[in-house]
Amino acid sequence: MKIALVGVAGVPLGKHKVKDPRLDQADKLVKADKKTHALVDVVGEEEAQTADAIVASPEGRFDLILKDLEFAETRLARNPPAAEKAVLDKVKACLDGEGLVADAGLTPEELQLVESHAFITAKPMVVAEAADVSAFDDFLIRVVSAAGYISFLTVGGTENRAWLIRKGATAQEAGGAIHTDIQRGFIRAEIISYDDLVAAGGETQAKHANKMRVETKTYVIQDHDLVNFRFKK
Repeated sequence: MKIALVGVAGVPLGKHKVKDPRLDQADKLVKADKKTHALVDVVGEEEAQTADAIVASPEGRFDLILKDLEFAETRLARNPPAAEKAVLDKVKACLDGEGLVADAGLTPEELQLVESHAFITAKPMVVAEAADVSAFDDFLIRVVSAAGYISFLTVGGTENRAWLIRKGATAQEAGGAIHTDIQRGFIRAEIISYDDLVAAGGETQAKHANKMRVETKTYVIQDHDLVNFRFKK
């Protein structure tokens, strides 16, 4: 996952940990040699077009709105096809009110009509205040969620680890976040929900309480599910 900073100073670029306390809790319940938080790439404004989400200062947010508004007005001045014009009018009205394209309520069909325009404010955006910048790694939990990502956990043995996936990903797709071999050879996923893990006091205890479920490749992973993959090697 890539997060672009716009108008935000004092945050080093590069890899950042998503310090979700739910991994810390799981780490207390299940013994492992080490704990590994999920990682995100934090990049500069020049990579905003390819980022999954934007973190902007209040001023940076306003500047991005102005850029998108200028583009929408330029495109409208060129008499686009009627269907595209209708969407651009909706986009312009939202931007005129200092809203984001992401908040314009566009349908999937409408988004497709203006997809090639790559409006920056169509991306998930979170405004960072000074307090957020000073505790940026903790702030990332909110950014990840706003960008439509969740985590799943693998625990025990050498490592307790959180893995980022897009919300709505299936068990088979989640396997690919670890290794493509797991996705290709997927057989089943053994699932314990995070709440069941905590309530039972650990993975073994949850299994004894019959809280482990066997799911197929189409199962949609829930936030912080504990997952053990079975696959053909």
